[in-house]
Amino acid sequence: MALMRLYGEPGWGSAIVEAQLDWYGMGYDFERIGDLFKSATARQMLAEVNPVMQIPTLVMEDGTIMTESAAITLYLAELSGNHSLVPAPGNAERSAFLRWLIFLVASVYPTYTYGDDPSRFVSGPEGLKSFQEAVNDYAIRMYLVLESNARQPWFLGERFSALDIYVCTMTRWRPGRKWFSGNAPKLFSIAGSAEEVASLQATWRKNFPDG
Repeated sequence: MALMRLYGEPGWGSAIVEAQLDWYGMGYDFERIGDLFKSATARQMLAEVNPVMQIPTLVMEDGTIMTESAAITLYLAELSGNHSLVPAPGNAERSAFLRWLIFLVASVYPTYTYGDDPSRFVSGPEGLKSFQEAVNDYAIRMYLVLESNARQPWFLGERFSALDIYVCTMTRWRPGRKWFSGNAPKLFSIAGSAEEVASLQATWRKNFPDG
């Protein structure tokens, strides 16, 4: 029987989907891509299933290709029939979940798309420097919006959700856990607590072996 196939790279955005698949106990194969910024072979390999050449890319058992982590998040909850990570329609927390899920992927995640390799969008040393600084500053402002709206002990309050998986993964990226510790203590706490969730510890070890 064919399994789902997740195209990704340890520590990258695919970790968000990998954690959800592990949470639900769904079988899948992991296809490691490599560094998409440095490897033409990696880009060519991924382009065969996703012309945008971004991860996560998830190929379903029937060959259907899913991209965009928010879409995958909602679809996996529907496919599993399990609403533990995504509040069900009619649940009081559903609107807040959807708001902040889309905020994460529309307002925060793109700062990595643009900032990881700004030469794809601007040229010249001065242009690159100013563009990257502006993107990083914008990311910090967006994280502070999240911080001001986060609850405790989880982003939605008492219930764990896929938002906490996003926070745990993305706070590993720029500006880094040290910054979050000093400037966004609620997000920092959520990330630390998510790392202690028993069913996800193997996922985090695979993606962030440095601890």
